[in-house]
Amino acid sequence: MRRRKKTIQIPFYEKVKNIILVLIGSAIVAVSFNAFLLPNEIASGGVSGISTITYGLFGWEPAYVQWALNIPLFIAGVAILGYIYGIKTLLGTVFLPFVVFLTKDMEPWTMDPILAAIFGGMGIGLGIGIVFRGNASTGGTDLAAQILAKYTGISLGKCVALIDGLIVISAAIVFNIEKGLFALIALYITSRTIDIVQIGLNRSKMVLIITKEEEKVRDAIFEEIDRGLTKFQAYGGYTNEERKPLMVVVDQSEFTNLKQVVRLIDPDAFVIVLDAAEVLGQGFKKFS
Repeated sequence: MRRRKKTIQIPFYEKVKNIILVLIGSAIVAVSFNAFLLPNEIASGGVSGISTITYGLFGWEPAYVQWALNIPLFIAGVAILGYIYGIKTLLGTVFLPFVVFLTKDMEPWTMDPILAAIFGGMGIGLGIGIVFRGNASTGGTDLAAQILAKYTGISLGKCVALIDGLIVISAAIVFNIEKGLFALIALYITSRTIDIVQIGLNRSKMVLIITKEEEKVRDAIFEEIDRGLTKFQAYGGYTNEERKPLMVVVDQSEFTNLKQVVRLIDPDAFVIVLDAAEVLGQGFKKFS
């Protein structure tokens, strides 16, 4: 008899929090679309970009276009990618166009295309990032990209870039090249804002130290930097001598002090420094 795999049960309050995040994030995306992007004809990728193009060409209501595209994509996603994906996408898929429809008559917040590209991109990125933190998605062309990646073997990132690139090129043809360039600006700002919402502004450094004064460096890190560390067992590739590299993660503000401490103890130490986008756990921040 086959054992059923155990799955982690998400607490009820966590599910409620995720739903609230999806609703808030979708609302921010919708308002940013109507306040900045649509009135300035900036089609910065995604289903919203397609609806901007069809609105400019035919005057079709963007909310209807988004529903018309999102719902078939949602059905295809459930059929191809599975039921679990559909559950995580349904709320954003339906609610986002609904808020676009509710706010369709709002006054534009700016008619300066540069400001619209910057703040519209930030608003879209903020909203999508919040939806992602709710462990969900707004569906749309992201779903199309996942389906394309599944059947072509092309990486998901390239599929997303391909679809969004085609939408931006279409916008440049339908409107003008300048509008296409503004769309690229908005698209870039959106992607960067999503990263900031997901992993925050704080950056840490992961430092790998290979030194002959391993014990002294270790003690100095404990006493001077007040950080824990991890020791590895390794061997030099040329000498075949045993080494014990030290791995330590520090805030950016602590990195200069760490570098100085290592240099004073062992000027010949071999040090590798990597950016750590997010560090969770004791001494840094709790899981959220």
